[in-house]
Amino acid sequence: MSSDLTRGYSDGDVDTNFTENQHLNAIVAERYSRRGTLIGGFKTTVAALLGTSLLAACSDDVFGGGGATTVSAGDDAATTTGHLVTLTGAATSGTATAPTWTQVSGPTVELTGSGNSVSFIAPAVGAATDLVFRFQVSDILGAKSDETKVTVSPAVLGFTAVPKNLNDIVTVPAGYSVTVMTRLGDPIAAGVASYANDGTDTNFAQRIGDHGDALYWYGLSATGTRDDNSSTRGLMVQNHENLNIQYLHPNGPTNVASGPRPAAEATKEIEAHGVSVTEYRDTGNRTWTWAQDGAFNRRITPNTPIVFNGPVRGSDFLKTVASTDGTSGRGTINNCSNGHTLWGTNLTCEENWAGYFLRSGDDAARTPRELTSLRRYGVTSSTGNYAWASAGSDPMFRRWDARASGANALADYRNEPNQFGWVLEIDPYDPTKAPRKRTALGRMGHEGAWAGKLTAGKKLAVYLGDDSRREYFYKFVSSANWDPNDAQATDRLAIGDKYLDSGTLYVAKFNADGTGTWLPLVFGSVPNRPVTGSDPEYVFASQIDILVNARLAADAVGATPMDRPEWTATNNVTGEIYLTLTNNNAAGRPLTGTDAANPRHYNDPRGATNTAQFGNSNGHIIRLRENSDDPAATGFAWDIYLFGADSADSDPNNVNLSGLTADNDFSSPDGLWFSRTQNPAGLVKPLLWIQTDDGAFTDRTNNQMLAALPGTVGDGGVKTITNVGTGGATATQATRVGAAATAATLKRFLVGPKECELTGVDSTPDGRTLFVGIQHPGENGTATAPSSNWPQSQGGTTSGRPRSAIVAITRNDGGVVGL
Repeated sequence: MSSDLTRGYSDGDVDTNFTENQHLNAIVAERYSRRGTLIGGFKTTVAALLGTSLLAACSDDVFGGGGATTVSAGDDAATTTGHLVTLTGAATSGTATAPTWTQVSGPTVELTGSGNSVSFIAPAVGAATDLVFRFQVSDILGAKSDETKVTVSPAVLGFTAVPKNLNDIVTVPAGYSVTVMTRLGDPIAAGVASYANDGTDTNFAQRIGDHGDALYWYGLSATGTRDDNSSTRGLMVQNHENLNIQYLHPNGPTNVASGPRPAAEATKEIEAHGVSVTEYRDTGNRTWTWAQDGAFNRRITPNTPIVFNGPVRGSDFLKTVASTDGTSGRGTINNCSNGHTLWGTNLTCEENWAGYFLRSGDDAARTPRELTSLRRYGVTSSTGNYAWASAGSDPMFRRWDARASGANALADYRNEPNQFGWVLEIDPYDPTKAPRKRTALGRMGHEGAWAGKLTAGKKLAVYLGDDSRREYFYKFVSSANWDPNDAQATDRLAIGDKYLDSGTLYVAKFNADGTGTWLPLVFGSVPNRPVTGSDPEYVFASQIDILVNARLAADAVGATPMDRPEWTATNNVTGEIYLTLTNNNAAGRPLTGTDAANPRHYNDPRGATNTAQFGNSNGHIIRLRENSDDPAATGFAWDIYLFGADSADSDPNNVNLSGLTADNDFSSPDGLWFSRTQNPAGLVKPLLWIQTDDGAFTDRTNNQMLAALPGTVGDGGVKTITNVGTGGATATQATRVGAAATAATLKRFLVGPKECELTGVDSTPDGRTLFVGIQHPGENGTATAPSSNWPQSQGGTTSGRPRSAIVAITRNDGGVVGL
């Protein structure tokens, strides 16, 4: 059938009446085949169903008689990847039966619905692609059908950019909705009382923890078994990094600076750290809720029994009065970013763990090697972050006192800091299995542990940022080659043993010419760490020593110090690895201390008084591609994908190197995630989500999340910039700059509430619900004067203490979020 589209594609609602009315005879002459236009991915009405009385009056039908059937499949139409398309067919005869839709050609899509109307999500395509569908009915004379064509074009950022703002709500584009999900303190076990949110609540071992961070969706079938493709029921696994301690107690904490701490307060604070597993359910049409009594719900806290695996297991480094054989320990803390495995487990990462320990005044009881290690990792506090060691004699509290106070390491907790700084693997589907710390991945301030693109028969690579200024970027390469049959194994932690307990740890060195080298941290090839400051030369004694002291080993081999290496993300189409470098100050990145991979030193004045912020205040995102796309490669190419900047007042030639505008400028990139390959947003040209954790730019906007469609490593060029320091001093630096951002490749999608950090993002496998973590809203307030009322404010209530929470974001039209 021919088409007569006179109005073309429109990105709005379906136009059903243009008031270009025709005479009845003209309508009859068109044989009732009038067609609509598909717009915006929402719906096309493919035929106007007119009354049978009118049809009976018409003698013009496909069979020349008054009782034959006329079938319309609708007009040819156009849309873009990720939009929901609804096909509605029509038959003019009242005797027509068995209406069905089938796909004739084009990339295969799943048709949902039945009868006259079906829907599908426009698939990922690299160029405009036609999909043809047939609508068929039967009548007394047999089958009658008609076809329609839908042309799908490549993905676009299909929303209007959200303006920067300082509001106390989660702001999303028009056409999207926000649902607040699990919040700080929500009960996740039957019989636990609702959260009062006044500081009186207890039993955080069965409640959602504080400072929700990285998260990941693990699908469940209708019968409660693992189902990686389920988008209606699943387990939300979320990290709980730290505390807004002022809101956890009725009047704030007691003696938090130095102790003694009340045991009840310290218990609550300890239990509010760790990881939560909570069942989420779609009750219909992406209407989300969570199950307090979910069978898999649980908390992993600093008190949860864990085991050590890998080379360091059983070594003297891990032995304490509570773990005399060095094979077990308790819990996890300061869990920041994460990772996931194709065999269905969660990787949670221990970041700023060192500050929780009390350790001072025991230097005389320590060896020079021990002191070098303790100082390098920052285990130097005279109280510990929350003075938990002062809360009593219970081991729950005493373990945070890392002083060498006993006769030997088996008589105290001097080695307890060595039990932290690892990647912990959890099986969310099996609460009977103790989580395992994977020591082959090294000990550091782990931000995340994200696997590279997996290929059958090749090694598995895990990319690891160490989140502190001037720390390093690491890669672990497994000894075993990837076997896709392991993805659905029932003993998932045993598969983790196979791939994560044996391999080689590398650290990155970035060269000025856009190449890089992975330096192996292998005993025998790592030189001694030279004298550094007051620390003597450090001589590595074994591979175990290198893994426990990975930072010292990275120092020794000459790795490139980075501007706070945080989250990593893998483009599963190209295999390229992205790494956020959140920021650095003038001490960490001085004017004379830049390099090609960390090239900027500038001033980003803040606030009405233009307070100076020298260094790399706004951060950047670097990316690399392994040589020959081999995860085990020892060399790579790199460039800088995006530079954070304030578009309003930054130098466009030397600071705003990505050409950011008011619709996409950002500062301090942190969270980073490519869309899942199970839906169109993760295919062909995957959608990248970028989250910020900023302090430099918060005079202009709350923290934010952006959507991007990146190019590839090398899509820009070489640029030499002039950095400007205090007093106007200058220095030049050459770097590798990716293609400039445009409105088509980078847009602000979300702005969070007051004083929050945006951290944690994942979607359902179909991409039609996006889950986002809102951490520490109102972090600068007090119990009596909260500086945010979120999430209550999302519904219009401007009272109550703020709570970290997850939000579910959906498109009102049912399409893939972001496209």
